[in-house]
Amino acid sequence: MGAKPRSLSGIKPTGTPHLGNYLGMIKPAIQMQQTHETFYFIADYHALTSTHDPNQLRENAYDLTAIFAALGMDFENHAFFRQSDIPEVTELTWILSCITPKGLMERAHAFKDAMSKKQEVNMGLFSYPVLMACDILIYDSNFVPVGQDQRQHLEITRDLAIRFNHLFGEAFVIPEAIIQKDVATIPGLDGRKMSKSYGNVVPLMAPEKQFRKAIMKITTDSKTVEEPKDPDTCNVFALYKCFSTETDQKELASRYRAGGMGYGEAKQLCFEALNAELREPRENYQNIRKDLPQLDGILESGRDKARAIARQVTERVRAKVGL
Repeated sequence: MGAKPRSLSGIKPTGTPHLGNYLGMIKPAIQMQQTHETFYFIADYHALTSTHDPNQLRENAYDLTAIFAALGMDFENHAFFRQSDIPEVTELTWILSCITPKGLMERAHAFKDAMSKKQEVNMGLFSYPVLMACDILIYDSNFVPVGQDQRQHLEITRDLAIRFNHLFGEAFVIPEAIIQKDVATIPGLDGRKMSKSYGNVVPLMAPEKQFRKAIMKITTDSKTVEEPKDPDTCNVFALYKCFSTETDQKELASRYRAGGMGYGEAKQLCFEALNAELREPRENYQNIRKDLPQLDGILESGRDKARAIARQVTERVRAKVGL
């Protein structure tokens, strides 16, 4: 570890991982092992803003670990760990909170969204971006793979790092975003962004029959089989694009525009494309998920790698601020 630029990302253990998680974070994370030194963490501190079932939180963490293992994460040369196993991150969060303007937090999308929906806002949700910034900065991360809708979080991270460096001297690496433009926002079953909160997700490791059933529920317009259809506005086609070659996409788009093909057939083609990629990992997952000692070993190894860096960065920051 250490010869390649370091990338970091996290995923919240707040429910069953879905295709949006896979395309937006998990798959790019696995692919980035070839070009980056990768640090990936289970964001269980972040989950506490909305999850209050301790047993479910623990099980969800194991689910995510097994998924990354099933998809081919190289745990020997990269770090995969629980956020809560790195106590330095909470210390750094307090230090950065002391230089964070209240207005910056009030402009955060998650806070504004909760306020617009008249939801209860706790301090964890309000200060969420500071903890997220520390998650990134505490490992000297060079790059952060994010979805289009998450760009603001990285911009806040950069703002806070630059502000700290200006006030106290150089202490933080300023991270850059890596955005997969083609899959920046993954459509859910109803056309909105795929999200657990919307209840429109396709479970990533669901049994094959359940997986197909979810795909067949994707919302479409009311055009008949004979009518031409627009692939650019179709939720089925948008998901199909994420799992198919450019040649297959062009062929299906032509069939859409020509008419004579129903949405049921399009959904079946979408299912087959998705299932071809996920069938083997799904089988691997079922076996790995039962092996708790193996999962614990993965998390402990990742913790040790991550904490070694976190301690160095925290000591550097403490020295800068006079602690």
